Amino acid sequence: MPRFRNSLRLLALLTTTATALSVSATDEPPAPEAAPAPAPAPIERAPLPSRSETMAADLLRQLPDAEFVSLKAGSADFVALWRPANVGAPKGVIILLPGEGESADWPRGIGPLRRGLPDHGWHTLSLSLPDLPIPIPIAAPEDPAEPPVEQAETDAKQPAEDEPPSEAGYLPEETAATPDEAPIDAETDEPTEPAVAQPNQAEQIDERIEAALAFARSKQPAAIVLLGQDTGGYWAARYLQQLAPADVRHLLMIQPRQPDGQDESLARLVATLKLATGDIYYRNSASQRSAARERLDASRRNSHPAYKQVGLQPLNGDPETGQEQLLRRVRGWLDKQP
Repeated sequence: MPRFRNSLRLLALLTTTATALSVSATDEPPAPEAAPAPAPAPIERAPLPSRSETMAADLLRQLPDAEFVSLKAGSADFVALWRPANVGAPKGVIILLPGEGESADWPRGIGPLRRGLPDHGWHTLSLSLPDLPIPIPIAAPEDPAEPPVEQAETDAKQPAEDEPPSEAGYLPEETAATPDEAPIDAETDEPTEPAVAQPNQAEQIDERIEAALAFARSKQPAAIVLLGQDTGGYWAARYLQQLAPADVRHLLMIQPRQPDGQDESLARLVATLKLATGDIYYRNSASQRSAARERLDASRRNSHPAYKQVGLQPLNGDPETGQEQLLRRVRGWLDKQP
């Protein structure tokens, strides 16, 4: 019996000890969880160079340094190619404007002319034009989740307890900012600054032509000529029609074309010019012949004083001879001008 009683006491003691340990374990606060690792900082990637910048970099590797000049258009620098005339008494400066997607030394038209005309008494300055901006699609804003109808009605009827109405009877969120107050950014609590508008493509091209003219004038030439190929012909005509610099005496266009997105027609631009204008096109394309006829008819209706068209037949399979033919036509037209 004593042995049984001792066994009960031992069992009771063990039970009490186990219960106490269980209660203490339950009362202990849980161990703090490890803080989540900070998210890695986003990697900022440098913007990709534009096509015109890539082509200019290629020319820097291929051509002598003496041919490059750095010009400033607005707040941006750009590269142009300069070749002095190979005669003692230069006739003037020809500023060449390539077409869309073409470089300042394009192998058809621009490149052969900028290298060949110096042998016939002309300085040449060939530009690179800015790329057409790529439109950025704007995502439609997502509709915020609407609260249930019953909750929305209740919220509308009952004002928040911690936001008493003002003396005028309006809740704080209903009061509008005064017109003189600048909008406050939610994250920074600082007034937001308006974005600075960037010049569009037409303004950038006008700035580059103006920079090229300033460089040409520094050479004190006897004459300045604008020569545009493809869409470069349109931009040259547009610049002359809007600004009409008195020291630019001639305009030459090679296979001119109106750029996409421009409402003012090339035929109207050319017809309203009052300076000597040469229009060289190729007869192998029906669309080119039709566009050339439209420009010719517009010039006649406006009694253009000195508009001349030259139609060329392309020499298929012999590009070198074709470029020599173009050079002869351009040189012949220039020699006939007063």
